[in-house]
Amino acid sequence: MSRSGRGFRTGTRRKFKKPHRAKFTVEKYLTEFHPKQRVMIDVEPSSTKNIPHYRYKGKTGVIVKKRGQAYVVSIKLGDKEKILMLRPEHLKPAR
Repeated sequence: MSRSGRGFRTGTRRKFKKPHRAKFTVEKYLTEFHPKQRVMIDVEPSSTKNIPHYRYKGKTGVIVKKRGQAYVVSIKLGDKEKILMLRPEHLKPAR
């Protein structure tokens, strides 16, 4: 008997689901951020490139720099600092 896999996106079918009539907008993909800007991680499920793990959903971080099309984001998680590379569609400016 084989065991079921426990991959990176296990259990995210419900968690990353969009509302039925959610409108696709290009603006999320074209958003520009600058270093030291505060951003919130808001996962865009229709784009699976550089999708962050579910534990980072809703967390706030700081842009460190831009690398290619992605941004390097520093996040404080507990007493540790995590560095994530995220594309702009998964980020939202923090208020």
